[in-house]
Amino acid sequence: MLSLLLTVLAAPSAPAITDLAVLDRAAEIFAGARLGEAGGPVAPIDRRLRLQSCPSSPEFAWRTPAHDAIVIRCPEAGGWRIFVAVRQAAANGTAAGPAASPVPRVAEPVIRRGDPVTLASEQPGFSVSAEAVAMADAAPGARVAVKVEGARTPVQAIAVAPGRAMLPPR
Repeated sequence: MLSLLLTVLAAPSAPAITDLAVLDRAAEIFAGARLGEAGGPVAPIDRRLRLQSCPSSPEFAWRTPAHDAIVIRCPEAGGWRIFVAVRQAAANGTAAGPAASPVPRVAEPVIRRGDPVTLASEQPGFSVSAEAVAMADAAPGARVAVKVEGARTPVQAIAVAPGRAMLPPR
């Protein structure tokens, strides 16, 4: 079934934009569980995304061995890559999180795109920080790309508070 859906995605008559409903269904098949169920995608893929149509089948993989998110990517179509969060099972075997809705509630951003941010890394015995600029909005605990002056590429950080982000632990 997954190969059939992936074939549809790769069909030459496909529109210039990837059908996100088909990606949603393919993610459910890859995960082996439906949207909102334990082990399945937490929420549908954001319909505001306009992903270039993939000339071959998109690649599906687990982000980590914990199976906490699915990575869907298409190296040929501009190299797009998206992450689909997976609902983890609670200790009693049911889906963790609110049962009323598969769409999680999103906290208000503490960092907004363009905000100056103090980027810090702290370990026992030392602390280092640098000034950066946020490249996107981020709620507390969410990952955010920040641009550090003099660096070639953005750095991934975790939003902590207004104007403050931490480097993730390695």
